[in-house]
This record gives sequence, C-alpha cells and structure tokens, in this order.
Amino acid sequence: MRTLVVLAHPGLAASRVNAALAEAARPVDGVTLHDLYATYPDLRIDVEREQRLLLEHDRIVLQFPFYWYSAPPLLKKWLDEVFLYGFAYGSNGTSLRGKALLVATTAGAAEEMYRPGGFNRFTVAELLKPFDATANISGMTYEEPFVIHGTHAVDDAALAAYQEDYRALLASGVVRERDLATV
Repeated sequence: MRTLVVLAHPGLAASRVNAALAEAARPVDGVTLHDLYATYPDLRIDVEREQRLLLEHDRIVLQFPFYWYSAPPLLKKWLDEVFLYGFAYGSNGTSLRGKALLVATTAGAAEEMYRPGGFNRFTVAELLKPFDATANISGMTYEEPFVIHGTHAVDDAALAAYQEDYRALLASGVVRERDLATV
C-alpha cells in the first residue's frame, strides 16, 4: 500500500509534536511525506501535480494541528482546489474511489476538554465529521482519526510512543494498544 501523508502545518519549525510525527513518517516504506506549506509558500497550488500524487497512492493521510475546530487554511484550500467535481466526486469523479482517508491531528487541549459537557462540547472525532463526509462523497473509506491531545504537556517518553504508534499505523494500518499514562 502506498500512503501519501499530506502535512499541513504553517509553523512546522516551531512545532514539537507535528514535527516529530513527520520525522516518524519519513522512513516508513511506501510513505510519501508531502509538506504543503514548504511546497507552496506562495499558496498557489499546482492542482494537476496534487491530483497525480493522489492517484499514485492508495491511502491519504491528512496531518495537521487542529485549528479552530478544523484544519489550517492551506489544507482547506488544497481540498477545495484538488478534490474537484469530475475528479473526486460527481458522476465522473471516481478517481479517489476505493482509497482510504485518515486524519492525523494534534490538539493543544487535553482530551477531557473535548467531550460532551466539556469546554469544547464535542469530541475531536465529532468535530472532524466534515472529513468523513469528504471521504464519503469521494468514495473513500474514512479511517478512525489518529488524535494526540494535550500536546503542550506531552513529555519526551510519550512523544516517542506516539511516534512509534504513528509509524505502525502508517506501515500497517494498526496502532498497537498502549497505556500512555505508564510511558
């Protein structure tokens, strides 16, 4: 399986957790790491190139920090411009059919802040439903999101464990069970 990791972090150089995940993804066999902000500093997306990348891969991973309950602006622009009618959806838009879509995201707030009755009222998985809908309309399989909560408090041991889990997920599609509280 060929996996395209579409990394969208506008400040990756200052990121500890997303940078570590990107570092973990690079050596995985069959994974192409594609940094949108590095590729398009002028924010002008080469749609044909991006569509070719999608066609060359079986699984698409959108990796980004959770911004205001959504993705950073360049990833939204990328989706708007690349997942076009006639390519990604519509009667002739079958190019992504049968591929998998996975969201890998990081949230600064702790998990308990993202739940019914919590500060943010919804789980991150609930707030990611538009990505599920995008996969659905494109004929893609939406995989369970890979979410790291409380990134501001992640220590080195936990970060190394998350990297290992991310590598395993990218390599095999499965994250091994782990109690991060004991790491």
